Amino acid sequence: MRKTIGVLLISVVLIGAWGVPCGADPAESGSDAAPAEATERRQDGIIKSIEFEGNRKFKDHVLRQRLGFELGDRLDPFLAEGGRLTIAEVYRKIGFAFVEVTLDRDRLSRGNLFYRIEEGPRAQIESIEFVGNEVMKSATLRKVIKTTEKKWLLWPFYYTEETIEEDLELLREFYYDHGYLDYKIEAETEFAADQGAVYVTFTIDEGPVYRIGSIVISGNERFTQDELRAPMEIMEGEVYLRPVADRDVRGLVGLYREIGYVDAEIRQRARFTPEAGENLVTIELEIVEGNQFRIGRIEIAGNEETQDKVVRRVLDEYGFTPGNLYNARMAPKEGGGLLESYAQRAAVAQEVLIRPVDAADGAADRKDVRIDVKEGSTGMIMPGIGVSSDSGVIGRLVYRQRNFDLSDWPDDPGGYLKPWKHWKGAGQSFSITLEPGTEYSQYYVDFVDPYWRDKPVTFNAMGRSWERYRESYDEERGKGYFGFEQRLKGRWRRSFGFRAENVRVDDLDGDAPLEIIDVKGYTMLFGLRLGIGDTAVDNRYMPSKGYAVDADYEQVTGDYDFGVLGGSYVRYFTLHEDVLGRKTVLAAKVKAATIIGDAPPFEKFYAGGTGQYGLRGFEYRGVSTRGLQTNVADPQLKDPIGSDWVFLAGTELTVPVISKNFALLFFVDSGTIDTGSYRLSIGTGLQIMVPQLFGDVPMRIEIATPLLKDDLDETQVFSFSAGGMF
Repeated sequence: MRKTIGVLLISVVLIGAWGVPCGADPAESGSDAAPAEATERRQDGIIKSIEFEGNRKFKDHVLRQRLGFELGDRLDPFLAEGGRLTIAEVYRKIGFAFVEVTLDRDRLSRGNLFYRIEEGPRAQIESIEFVGNEVMKSATLRKVIKTTEKKWLLWPFYYTEETIEEDLELLREFYYDHGYLDYKIEAETEFAADQGAVYVTFTIDEGPVYRIGSIVISGNERFTQDELRAPMEIMEGEVYLRPVADRDVRGLVGLYREIGYVDAEIRQRARFTPEAGENLVTIELEIVEGNQFRIGRIEIAGNEETQDKVVRRVLDEYGFTPGNLYNARMAPKEGGGLLESYAQRAAVAQEVLIRPVDAADGAADRKDVRIDVKEGSTGMIMPGIGVSSDSGVIGRLVYRQRNFDLSDWPDDPGGYLKPWKHWKGAGQSFSITLEPGTEYSQYYVDFVDPYWRDKPVTFNAMGRSWERYRESYDEERGKGYFGFEQRLKGRWRRSFGFRAENVRVDDLDGDAPLEIIDVKGYTMLFGLRLGIGDTAVDNRYMPSKGYAVDADYEQVTGDYDFGVLGGSYVRYFTLHEDVLGRKTVLAAKVKAATIIGDAPPFEKFYAGGTGQYGLRGFEYRGVSTRGLQTNVADPQLKDPIGSDWVFLAGTELTVPVISKNFALLFFVDSGTIDTGSYRLSIGTGLQIMVPQLFGDVPMRIEIATPLLKDDLDETQVFSFSAGGMF
């Protein structure tokens, strides 16, 4: 569009100049047009053309987009020269280290920008050497830098000055973080004769390692020296590791902020103190405590549809209420705290900001709280189709309101035709799901209230009907369920639930095992489950530290009488945290369950796949006791009939990439059942978190290889799931 406008402007100027007859007085013609000479001067003030010569790597239009100016813009020699430098930088950033760009000055005077480009060769990294490093191995340093001589698939790594400078900074930070404070690191590059290859050498003088000579703490009044030193990892005599010291500082700041010191800060300095030829560092921690505050008034703004109580219930559960000490560890004044995250999820909001403000009544020992809610879309009608490694191809139609209000009934009958205008605002969840599939079909209605009667009690009610094609029979179920889980003061939880379920087994294969034949037809079951759990994690939605333990027992009656006893334990460890707060987390889990009494096959345990008793590297229900074929001449153990007990153990490493929502997975799964040998698999995968669509449920794509298996097991390399955390 701007290009067209520029042409039109030129045309208007020419018509204005040529529209006056030769020798005519402009005043007599009734025109205000200037003489032709003046018009020509005005034309010289705009960009008439932008051309390139010699560019093979980039198309003309790509380079024009990078310039920052267009045809018809005012001609500025400084901008034109800046464009030359910009083009050269574009080339250098992708490895054209010897590119030369010139600007035709003669054409520039006439408003024509003509850039000649000599691209030159693109320099590929041929080798990387480290010289002078004695303590740190070259293999370790290669993992620190970005530059590599390795090809990624078919694409080589090209040389850029910017990347080498970044590598130098990474190496310097690496050495400093490991106690080598007197390092010297330089980079040298040598190009091949044809300039198409470059040899990079990092010359390193590591210097001595520095240890902590003393730790000096000042400014503390609320806590004693011993109380502050107790949780610290750094100690006199140990190597000075800056990341550990930084972590200690954050922990001490949290110690203050947790009890109302909203403005508490700690200034850390490392001071060199060479004594008697030793290389020592004095760590100085200057504490600025500030004042201690309690919570005054809490004001919530920005929520037009979401009720105030949705946010206040979260605050109440964590003791963030008027009169209590202001917990600035959970709700720091800088934002980004856990309390904001929990309130955002409860309100299904785009953003929740919690900020301390001066008390309206001027009280010096209180801070009022301002909570700003930026609401988002909470309801959706989502059609789609998907593929699951456990369930085959599944069609899907979902109506979901994640900010539901069961009490918000329409005032007139017409309101029932517009459900999106009613039944929302109370933080409840309601969904209707229709999922017909090739192997598995289900239809259910689900209602969840995370704060039943405004208490920290989750109420869940569900009606569900599903059908699945099993190995030697078809299974249909109709189920009604309701349950409560109470979150007690501290970390403990207790729960109970009740289910009524009608199970139908039919369409048996001719060789179905006797255990399946015995349960053909309808079976009615009623189950009462009691559970208890203890959760001590740093973040209940994305844990990176702490543990969670659960145990439950369900007594089932009806056409069968039996019990199901189960338990699990998960431990989380943070192995690394980068400057952006992304954490590499190791999780270890043990899970076991057993049947007490005589249960039908469809109530027993089946391991494998990614479900409740997942064992990646094996098919869904691929690890199970097998039943003997019937009605065949030479019967074999073939189809699964379930196991009376199951034991699973595994570890998983989650490494964040790109952002907190994308992570690489590396895992080891293992387990056994009441028959067969011990199973073991290893694998890798990708985890994707999309809170806007799937809430706290991650999508996972995984590849696993069984290392130990039983002869009767069914294996599966690839798996895809949308399920809970490890």
